[in-house]
Amino acid sequence: MAHDINHISSLLETLVFVAEEPISREHCHIYMAEYLGEPVTEEEMAEAIDLLRERHAHPRSGVRLEEIAEGFQILSAPDNFELVKLYLKDINNRKLSRTALETLSIIAYKQPVTKTEIEQIRGVSSDYMIQKLLDKQLVEIKGRSDGPGRPLLYATTQKFMDHFGLRSIADLPKLAEFETDENTVGEHAEHVSADMPQPAVSSEEE
Repeated sequence: MAHDINHISSLLETLVFVAEEPISREHCHIYMAEYLGEPVTEEEMAEAIDLLRERHAHPRSGVRLEEIAEGFQILSAPDNFELVKLYLKDINNRKLSRTALETLSIIAYKQPVTKTEIEQIRGVSSDYMIQKLLDKQLVEIKGRSDGPGRPLLYATTQKFMDHFGLRSIADLPKLAEFETDENTVGEHAEHVSADMPQPAVSSEEE
């Protein structure tokens, strides 16, 4: 049974929008097949992608559909870069919250590290905190793991080094090996953030 391409394009746009990281064609096929009760063909998916790209290519659209990191992601329009820059400058000038610092500490000591590994140490979902650190350009995507599903790997950036006044990762305080036992995860995560060097500059609390 042929599908309405406008409907498939709408479903694709929703998936890309809500995804925390670039979403692959394969996963789009899987979610749509489960939702619709039948598979979407490669041709239909290709048409839906083209339609969505065409829609966001309009000069009045503030976002674009881009294919990066082996998946699709909705990004801001290049013409609006200066506006995004103003927003990010304000966000980046704010002091890191305790939760953000805890997540950043784990990434710094375990890098490159997957979201699942971060969450195993913290004991809670880290989607929001990772995204905030990406927005602040303190963390970046460093490829994909070879493990099941090939999850994204996260690592600190040069901006992280400058923010904390570090010459290299070797300048981080020495810590014992991280433990992943459920009874000690929270305690270790707290210790990690407490031992992090203080930022060189900070302002109001986020």
